[in-house]
Amino acid sequence: MNDEIWMQQALLLAEKAALESEIPVGAIVVLDGEIIGEGYNAPISQCDPTAHAEIQAIRDACRRMNNYRLPGATLYVTLEPCSMCAGAIIHSRVSRVVYAAIEPKSGVVESQGQFFDAPFLNHRVDVCSGILAEAASVQLTQFFQYRREQKKKLKRQAKRNL
Repeated sequence: MNDEIWMQQALLLAEKAALESEIPVGAIVVLDGEIIGEGYNAPISQCDPTAHAEIQAIRDACRRMNNYRLPGATLYVTLEPCSMCAGAIIHSRVSRVVYAAIEPKSGVVESQGQFFDAPFLNHRVDVCSGILAEAASVQLTQFFQYRREQKKKLKRQAKRNL
């Protein structure tokens, strides 16, 4: 039940990303029942390819905790982490990751590999997936549908202007 409550907060952050024309992914870091970090996708608006929701939330949490490590923390994210974010999760020592929807193209927790199970890693992460997956999937689908419609409108306008 608590996982769903926290994931709802991540979904709200994903909405903020969509409002900024970013792919709607949101993330929060929770420690001892308190949000210590939050973020949402912002690579376009920040001109920063590393500005994924997970990275933003981890950075925020580390600043607030005044520590680059987050032992005992849980990261809630609306989409399965990519390889970059999975690496940041390991390096920050997040204890648990809860994500909503799978990312079949670049997710590395289950879709394109099981990164957290790699034997060379010096930290283990507990994983829980599928929490509010449908809500996150709908959010993403609607975003990309809207984006495609906008692209079509622009093409039609460009043809009319010729």
